[in-house]
Amino acid sequence: MKLLQVDSSPLGEASVSRQLTRRITARWQAQHPGTHVQTLDLAAEPPAHLDGAALAPRMGLPEAAWTEAQRRENEVTERLLTQFLAADVIVLGAPMYNFSVPSQLKAWIDRIAQAGRSFRYTEKGPEGLAGGKTLIIASSRGGRYADGAAPEALEHQESYLRAVFGFLGITDVRIVRAEGVAMGDAVRQQALADAEQTIAALGA
Repeated sequence: MKLLQVDSSPLGEASVSRQLTRRITARWQAQHPGTHVQTLDLAAEPPAHLDGAALAPRMGLPEAAWTEAQRRENEVTERLLTQFLAADVIVLGAPMYNFSVPSQLKAWIDRIAQAGRSFRYTEKGPEGLAGGKTLIIASSRGGRYADGAAPEALEHQESYLRAVFGFLGITDVRIVRAEGVAMGDAVRQQALADAEQTIAALGA
């Protein structure tokens, strides 16, 4: 079994989502001995946002006509996409930034969401090609947004991730959430304790 741990927070040891991904991965390894773990740090090595060089290889341009920049960006895309498709379990660190996800996480998603590889269009509509995986989202939030704590229009983090990975065919999506971590020490500690309980129940 292959587990891919993806972190996107630039906060290092101060990151709550990184704390959660480490605990989730350790829990999964304890339950599934022999799991091979790969890590991907999108803050340390962020993929470039999509531009003409990154998109040209997807648009049917013959490889012989690629520029050096296009070739380099295609290598990045292929590395990230191949790594994603090979994983059985993905532990995804996803803090909420301005009601959504960090831009480096969005840039990674733009690389792995590729027609003909992770999804395809059919006469009956789009079809995900990355099914059979387990996605565990380590969600951290400074405020409270779950269960109607904030207007639904403000939450484009977990809802976005569920939508995009569902589009890719992943239906086994689990959330480990710590929210309210910027609302004082007592709320933060309770949020971390609640997240730890969710982690302990993973796979139970």
